[in-house]
Amino acid sequence: MVQPFTIFAMVLYALLGSLGIVANGFIVVVLGREWILCHRLSHCDMILISLGASRFCLQWVGMIHNFYYFFHHLQYSMEPARQHFALYWDFLNSATFWFGTWLSVLFCVKIANFTHPIFLWLKWRVKGLVPWFLLVSLIISFIVTMLFFVGNNIVYQAFLQGTFSGNITFYDFNKNLEIHYFLPLKLITLSIPCSIFVVSTILLIISLRRHSWKMQHSALSTQDPRTQAHTRALKFLVSFLVLYALSFLTLFFDAAPFSGVQSTWFWPWQILIYLCTCIHPFILIVGNSQLGGALMKL
Repeated sequence: MVQPFTIFAMVLYALLGSLGIVANGFIVVVLGREWILCHRLSHCDMILISLGASRFCLQWVGMIHNFYYFFHHLQYSMEPARQHFALYWDFLNSATFWFGTWLSVLFCVKIANFTHPIFLWLKWRVKGLVPWFLLVSLIISFIVTMLFFVGNNIVYQAFLQGTFSGNITFYDFNKNLEIHYFLPLKLITLSIPCSIFVVSTILLIISLRRHSWKMQHSALSTQDPRTQAHTRALKFLVSFLVLYALSFLTLFFDAAPFSGVQSTWFWPWQILIYLCTCIHPFILIVGNSQLGGALMKL
């Protein structure tokens, strides 16, 4: 019998997931309409619409997978459903991480003020580089998806054939593959965009501190538009950093025992995994004048 706490967490997950779908869909619709009318998008809007589209699809795939897995977990390993869900989820999850990383890099390049030649080159060429960043993200996500697909296919074929050496069970085989293959693969593929994200955030903090120090030693007010823009961008980026780090940690430890469907904490764990994709779109809408204006019109 399903416990009341499990039902409550499941309903909360469904509500948060629905809000995330609506928010990400709103971003895609507003920017997509702008794209159709003006036949162009700014480099920031290109990343936003890519991030919103990937999160919109990821949220749908995640919700369908989790409810299917929860109510049909006995048949889950017997059917190719694991491979089908994982194929879409791995690609969308990797693309979402990379799109979010490029968004933080764009904030850093646009707002931070450094005189290093590499930074100045990025600042000058960022508009032309954004499409290439998005294309590279899709290529990397495809490669990562194939690597995860190989592992999931090994698990599925091993279950069908039932060929295990010694007294090892399918559960033990699956756990060993998770520890020695999936876990290192997750660490490598997720750590790279996460590291770029952290570096861009640190550079933006350093730039803000330098600017604040100059304001304190000059006649300019601390309420000048540039200082306010730095502070506002930093608040949004710090909130994104917290949600981004939370997603990274939960995905990295997704194989933990308390994340299984038999555990009471299955649905709370899923809430943590998708918290960033549900909450961060609202932060983007509030922080973007175009998206915020479209929301106010509604």
